[in-house]
Amino acid sequence: MSRRPDPVAEGLSRGWQVLGGSQALPPEHIDCDVVIVGSGAGAGITAELLTQVGLDVVIVEEGPLRSSRDFRQLESEAYSQLYQESAARKTADKAINILQGRCVGGSTTVNWTSSFRTPDATLAYWKERFGLRDVDPQAMSPWFAQVERRLHIGAWLAPPNENNDLLRRGAARLGIAAPAILRNVKDCWNLGSCGMGCPTNAKQSMLVTTIPAALERGARLLVETRALRFEHDQGRVVGLLCVPVQPNGDVAAGRPGTRIQARHYVVAGGAINSPALLLRSQAPDPHGLLGRRTFLHPVVISAASFDQRVEGWQGAPQTIYTDHFLDAHPIDGPMGYKLEAPPLHPVVFATTLSGFGRSQAELLAQFAHTHALLALLRDGFHPDSPGGRVTLRGDGSPLLDYPLNDFVMDGARRALLSMAEIQFAAGARQVIPVHEMARPYATWREARQALQELPMKPLLTRVVSAHVMGGCAMAANEAHGVVRPDGRHWQLENLSVIDGSIFPTSIGANPQLSVYGFANRLATGLATQLTGRTPVLA
Repeated sequence: MSRRPDPVAEGLSRGWQVLGGSQALPPEHIDCDVVIVGSGAGAGITAELLTQVGLDVVIVEEGPLRSSRDFRQLESEAYSQLYQESAARKTADKAINILQGRCVGGSTTVNWTSSFRTPDATLAYWKERFGLRDVDPQAMSPWFAQVERRLHIGAWLAPPNENNDLLRRGAARLGIAAPAILRNVKDCWNLGSCGMGCPTNAKQSMLVTTIPAALERGARLLVETRALRFEHDQGRVVGLLCVPVQPNGDVAAGRPGTRIQARHYVVAGGAINSPALLLRSQAPDPHGLLGRRTFLHPVVISAASFDQRVEGWQGAPQTIYTDHFLDAHPIDGPMGYKLEAPPLHPVVFATTLSGFGRSQAELLAQFAHTHALLALLRDGFHPDSPGGRVTLRGDGSPLLDYPLNDFVMDGARRALLSMAEIQFAAGARQVIPVHEMARPYATWREARQALQELPMKPLLTRVVSAHVMGGCAMAANEAHGVVRPDGRHWQLENLSVIDGSIFPTSIGANPQLSVYGFANRLATGLATQLTGRTPVLA
C-alpha cells in the first residue's frame, strides 16, 4: 500500500479558493448562491451536490484547515487543533465530556470510521411519532447506497485487533452475536490513529472527498471564520455575519468581519453549534423547540486487564459491535445500548479513568494489557429521556445542559453489568468499571454484586460522548419540529438545516452514515428546487 497524495496540499497549489487563517483575509462582503455553515458530514455532502449543478457555494468553517501533512499521530497536537474546546467540551454540570471535531471535515476528520445505516426501528419511530412518512428503510436505502459507494463504506476484511476480538470472543461464549462494523476507508494502513486525523488519507472523510470535489468546482472555503448570526426579515434570511477567529477559537481582534449574502442559507455546523447559531440569530421559534431534545448517546465505559498484551492503540479502532442489548426491550422501553470496543491512547485513557494517585498509577502501568468496552445508550425514545437543551453563555458560545436522570442511569448500570460479564467471559484477570467508587474486581460474581450497589450519579459515574444529535428536529408539523421533512426551516423560507441536529431522537448507532444519507436526500432536493437540475452523488 502506498501513501496517498495529500489532496488538500495539491488543491491549494492549483489555486483552490481558500480564505482565512494562514490564507488571505476574506473580503468584507461576499455574494453567492448558497452559503453553508460547517464543513462536516452534512456540509460536505451538501457542498458537493450543490456545486455539481453549478451553484456558487461558500463554505464557512470555524476551525482550521489541516491535512495529512499535519497529522503526526500525536494526541498532544490533535486534540488542541482538531476538536471543539481541545477535546474537553462538557455539559453544563461537567458530568459528560463531549468529543466533537472543529476543523475542515468536522468530526469526519477525527472519527473512528464506524458506519451504520439508520436502524429500521428508529426510522419507524420517526414515521409514527413525527410524521416523517418518506424516511422508511425502503425509501432511504438508495440514498444510503449512493453514499456508501461514494465514500467506500464496506466490510473491514482484516482480522480485528485484540481489543475488538476480545469483545467478539467474550460475546460468543455468552451466545451473543457480535458482527463486524462497516468502515469508510480506502487502502487503510490499519494504524489505529483515526481519532487524530488520518496520516495516509485512507479515511474517506469530507476533508479528502466532498470538500475537495466542491472546491474543484469553484466553491470558496472560509476557514477560522465563525458564523456569528443571520440577519432575517419577514420570513427570509438576508445575510450572514461572520467574524475571524484564531486557531484556538478566540475572536481575532482588529481583523474585519465578513457579511455573506446568498439566495439560500444552509446550517450544517453539527448539533450544539447549529442550534446555537440560530439562537444567536434570534430565529423564530414559536413553539420553543430550538435547542431542545439534543441527544448524546451517553456512553459508559468498562475497562479490564488481561494476562496477554492487548495494545488497544494498534489496528483499526472499532471493528466489532453487538446490538444484543438494544433489542432486549421495546425501543420506547428501558434504555437499550450498543456495545463497541474503543481505541486506547494514553491521554484519553489517563483522563477518562477514574481515581487518582497510586490507584490510577497502578492502572496506567497496565496500559498495554488493558481492554475497554463502551456502551452507547439510546436516548430520546422514552418520556423520561428528553435529552438536553442547548443555550447560550453570556459571550454567545453554546452550552448543553443534559441531566443524567434515574432513567438514564438505570441504563448505565445495566450496561456496566453487561460489559463486565462479557469481559470476564473473554478471560479478563480483573474488570474496572469507570466509576469513581468502583475498584478492580477479580470475578464476575464480585463485580456483579458491586455494580448492583454502586450509586449511579452524575460525576461519580464517568460519562462521555462523541455523538451529538437533535436540537433542530425535523417533523411533519411545525408544532413538533424546527425544520420541515425537506430540511427547510419552518419559519425562514430560504434557510435549511442539513446535519445531525435534525434528528428527532438519537440514532441508536454511530450517526455518521445517517447524516450522510439524510444530507444526500435533502441536498439533492434543495439543488433541484434551486436549479431544476438533479445531481447524483457519485
